[in-house]
Amino acid sequence: MDITDTAFCPRYHHAVEVIGKRWTGAILRAMLLDVTRFADLRAVVPGLSDRMLAERLKELQDEGIVERTVHAETPVRIEYGLTEKGRELHDAVYALSRWADRWIPLEAVT
Repeated sequence: MDITDTAFCPRYHHAVEVIGKRWTGAILRAMLLDVTRFADLRAVVPGLSDRMLAERLKELQDEGIVERTVHAETPVRIEYGLTEKGRELHDAVYALSRWADRWIPLEAVT
């Protein structure tokens, strides 16, 4: 088999495009730690605006990675949670985290 036949995988490319968008990895990592409320997600990801968080959550919902639950209380409470598809990203997110801890110097990101 020719390497050009296997080097590009459309599924892999799509996955990297979805997960690799700015802020998405940090949002997923927070959600894997059971951060479920909009304000809490915004608080744990420095520099993340309301507009960008809303956009990323909507994209993740459209991909079936995140689900939005509205609790009919006063005031209304909205929570975001990972679907089974989203929870399966656990190993990938933490593998990347371990790699970053080993190879990305802290001074390179501050």
